Amino acid sequence: MSNHPQNTAQPKYHFISGLPRSGSTLLSALLKQNPRFHADMTSALGSLISANIQIMSPGSETALLIKEDQRPLILKGLIHSYYSSNNSEVIFDTNRSWCAKLPLLDELCNGSKVIACVRNMSWIMDSLERVVHKNPYQNTRLFSADMSRSTVYARVEAFAQQNSLVGFPYAALKEAFYGEYADNLLIVEYEFLARTPEKVLPLIYEFIGEPWFDSHDYTNVQYDAPEFDAALGASGLHKVRPKVSFEPRNTILPPDLFNKFKDMDFWRDVTGSKAHVITAK
Repeated sequence: MSNHPQNTAQPKYHFISGLPRSGSTLLSALLKQNPRFHADMTSALGSLISANIQIMSPGSETALLIKEDQRPLILKGLIHSYYSSNNSEVIFDTNRSWCAKLPLLDELCNGSKVIACVRNMSWIMDSLERVVHKNPYQNTRLFSADMSRSTVYARVEAFAQQNSLVGFPYAALKEAFYGEYADNLLIVEYEFLARTPEKVLPLIYEFIGEPWFDSHDYTNVQYDAPEFDAALGASGLHKVRPKVSFEPRNTILPPDLFNKFKDMDFWRDVTGSKAHVITAK
């Protein structure tokens, strides 16, 4: 029998989602400075949840063997099992798909909140193009076909597709923003987080109902995932600079391509939405 004490209290679960290249890794790096919190880059939990729902859905032989009241128990058990070795009181799980699953999260983790990091779409495309430029000697796995990576126009078009790296989370975010569970959603704009983290973090704590942690250090932020990024052929994708700051720059996209996406910040108009929004303007 193990002599190690077991933490029997269930943690509180919250979720980080939103758009790529919009500060979710930075936010996780800041949140994990609180010793009560666990936060990290994208986890496997979202994919495991989706796979189990598929197995339990009509059309699967397994679905015939599972009772209706077992489904939520299985998924709740999956969440708790996934983090069974984690003793944090508050767990933030990151996945782009969570914005498309607000009704499910409300059922499985009552009281949970979703924090969606966002950024102007033109600058997201610019940021992804810079990742490609930083890795010129190999083909990144961000693209599934050679033609999708052939030119900047092909790359940006591939990212924008409905089921691709940018297009899917954008559509999922829109669904969450205008959906019936939008009150559980907090939109955090990257520029505001990067410019004034000391203003944004207290608002996040207030949103999730947690006491403020006054030892956050915005000049010594640590996060990197070199092995994961190398496997993607996208070195530096998840590396966070030690000092939180916003660095204005000129775009490397052709003007017509940059302008194509510049007016897609729907979250700045909260008409018809119950979502909570933190933006730079």
